[in-house]
Amino acid sequence: MKVERGKYVAREGAVTRTTSETDIRLSVVLDGSGTSEIETGVGFFDHMLTLFAKHAMVDLRLFCKGDTYVDAHHTVEDCGIALGEAIKAALGDKSGIRRYATKFVPMDETLVMANLDISGRPYFVYNMELRQNKAGDFDAELCEEFFRAVAVNAGLTLHLNLQYGKNTHHIIEAAFKAFGQALRRAAAVDPQIKGVFSTKGVL
Repeated sequence: MKVERGKYVAREGAVTRTTSETDIRLSVVLDGSGTSEIETGVGFFDHMLTLFAKHAMVDLRLFCKGDTYVDAHHTVEDCGIALGEAIKAALGDKSGIRRYATKFVPMDETLVMANLDISGRPYFVYNMELRQNKAGDFDAELCEEFFRAVAVNAGLTLHLNLQYGKNTHHIIEAAFKAFGQALRRAAAVDPQIKGVFSTKGVL
């Protein structure tokens, strides 16, 4: 939480995004308890976002009506855009945050590493080879689209690297958890840090 005149002020962001393909209402509280209420019309994606919120310890509310009769692409990508915008708004001027984090998350035979810099400079690296095209009814390639949209719109440098693993469900789930864990660490306020954690004086 940030302090304003002796009071704690919640770091939160809210986004409304309406296009011809999706209608999204999203809110996020960074200093939350990991609660979530999510309805995107894509069951596997809802499950992944629920895991993300829990591991990031953010409170996430997301309601999306999308053209899932086409496929889930627009819904997943646009939710990533909205989440990125909300995270950016919640971070504010980034004063006092730790900025960097690296987290490894194992899931059975799988290990995924997330490296995060809340840099203000969007950059995304994705090295995760998925053996199957689907996780249930979810197009596995949409995992990359989602994280790219979040990174670009939140102003994050995000690297996701699969260390090893076989099961596509496990790999995607570990990625969402690792990103959540990394965001929790990097966005946390460190009392030793005065201002922004950069020699430039701005992030």
